[in-house]
Amino acid sequence: MINEEILLSPIITEKSSMLQESNKYVFKVHLGSNKIEIKRAVEEIFDVVVENVNVMKVKGKNKMYGRNKTLTPSWKKAVVTLKLGDSISLYEGA
Repeated sequence: MINEEILLSPIITEKSSMLQESNKYVFKVHLGSNKIEIKRAVEEIFDVVVENVNVMKVKGKNKMYGRNKTLTPSWKKAVVTLKLGDSISLYEGA
């Protein structure tokens, strides 16, 4: 897999913003990727040193649209811990 295909998007929430203070960044990643691929992709794309990668699967939820029942897709997220002193600017103008 190509590195740009592994990291789908950064997750910018209140909790992920709090994690950035402790040098942790959260990404939505490809469902078939593993920790080694995620680490390699972050290091090559952002030119930083990754210390640790935690991966978790998020199950899809049941949703009701009128009488129709549907399931949102499942996805995978990764919490990447960087070496002290490294950082990633995820915001425009940051």
